[in-house]
Amino acid sequence: MLSSQSERPRAFHVMAKPAGPLCNLDCTYCFYLEKEKLYPGTRKWAMNDEVLEAYVKQLIESQNVPTIQFAWQGGEPTTLGVDFFRKAMELQKKYANGKEIANAFQTNGVLLDDEWGEFLAENNFLVGLSVDGPKHCHDYYRVDKGGKPTFDRVMRGLEVLKKHEVEFNTLTCVQRHSSKRPLEVYRFLKEIGSGFMQFIPIVERGAKEPGPDGLVLVSPDTPAEARVTPWSVEPEQYGSFLCAVFDEWVRRDVGKYFVQIFDIALEAWMGYDPSLCVFRQTCGDAMAIEHNGDLYSCDHYVYPENKLGNILEENMAALAGSDQQRQFGANKKTTLPAYCQSCSVRFACNGECPKHRFIRTPDGEEGLNYLCAGYKKFFNHIDPYMRFMAQELRAQRPPANVMAWVARRDLERAGRKSPHPNDPCVCGSGKKYKKCCGRRG
Repeated sequence: MLSSQSERPRAFHVMAKPAGPLCNLDCTYCFYLEKEKLYPGTRKWAMNDEVLEAYVKQLIESQNVPTIQFAWQGGEPTTLGVDFFRKAMELQKKYANGKEIANAFQTNGVLLDDEWGEFLAENNFLVGLSVDGPKHCHDYYRVDKGGKPTFDRVMRGLEVLKKHEVEFNTLTCVQRHSSKRPLEVYRFLKEIGSGFMQFIPIVERGAKEPGPDGLVLVSPDTPAEARVTPWSVEPEQYGSFLCAVFDEWVRRDVGKYFVQIFDIALEAWMGYDPSLCVFRQTCGDAMAIEHNGDLYSCDHYVYPENKLGNILEENMAALAGSDQQRQFGANKKTTLPAYCQSCSVRFACNGECPKHRFIRTPDGEEGLNYLCAGYKKFFNHIDPYMRFMAQELRAQRPPANVMAWVARRDLERAGRKSPHPNDPCVCGSGKKYKKCCGRRG
């Protein structure tokens, strides 16, 4: 039920699940596959024409911004075939009304072929490719319905994207196995040409018995007995993973490769509210829509109690501005434990995602983030580097200057006055010192 005080938000994000939870893979850690149980009896997991048109029309009309962002995910969206998305493109043109339209598409890459490559390139899609690192890391959990590895097929899909010059980035789940191999994962992603990387921590809790809705992977406020799954990343190890990747990036790759969490952290050190929902003080403007038009508060909160309504029955903008959704977003801040509020890195973390807040603080208060120890380790570790980069930005100088600053500091700590000829040059060029600034000596 909508309140009479519902407000239309200026802009919000919706993650579309046009194929619902249907996927051609069976990744061990996937939290979305079991959402099939919320829709018993469903025979065709596909957004029908009525829902698709309502979704496209309402999202465009509800956004008071010049560029409308469509995000297609799953399950696996490629299972619907190219024709479904051709239809979506025609509807976007029909309802654009002078606004620019942008499309992002997350895929496991297994079904990508030349037809997909041509379509994605022609329509300027940004593709997020799910890949967990080199073969042994990726195949550890990312398998198909027959339990067979998928790495080689994903790499073939990547070659399709490159062949057709489709813009892509990588989404890498940091799970129990890969978290112990940070530099191997990071260097692999660079080798395959990923210029922008997202590292997503896998954290799930499984209930001892399925709930009334049939779901085993539970929300943080469940009263049922639940334990962290064996594939979930360990808090300290996640912090160590991020620190190791950062230490290499800050010495060699600033301005050349972009890592989402590093960019978001720099926003915080600049004094801005982080743009990524998990690190903002409040949330609630990133929802998820299922194949049948059901709108949920968040991609990670697709539970019956978090259903806002259906866009065929109530307008999307009204649902997004409802009291229920505004309260959901505000709860992130109002339920933050006192332990977090007094933390020195709260400005960068803000308690991270409420989905992960299921442990107790040292003084026994509920609602501490499971990954707290890891984030504390990481944010404290990067503090001096972030301070330097923020200082450079305020002075209208490139933050990549941090590489030269770090190189000089490393030399001082090693008791050396100049780099070894084969060391990376202190100017941050990426060349060896002897082939760059060392030639001027």
